[in-house]
Amino acid sequence: MISSMKVKTSITLSEDLLENVDRLAVNYKNRSDFIETMLQKIVAQMIRAEREARDIELYEKHLDELNAEAEDVLKYQVIP
Repeated sequence: MISSMKVKTSITLSEDLLENVDRLAVNYKNRSDFIETMLQKIVAQMIRAEREARDIELYEKHLDELNAEAEDVLKYQVIP
């Protein structure tokens, strides 16, 4: 992923979530680095899920046409 300029922001988290973030962030440069890394992963997953949902919608929209083409192709296959 291409790094871009950092922008300072402020968020409010529950105490128990922040305790878990701090516990899990020990292998990262700091809390911000951990949160940014986790958000990048989650956003990437959400983008993939959106893309997959669009693909499924497109397949379903053309399912009858695709099935008809597949059946037509199978008619011309030679089985020894």
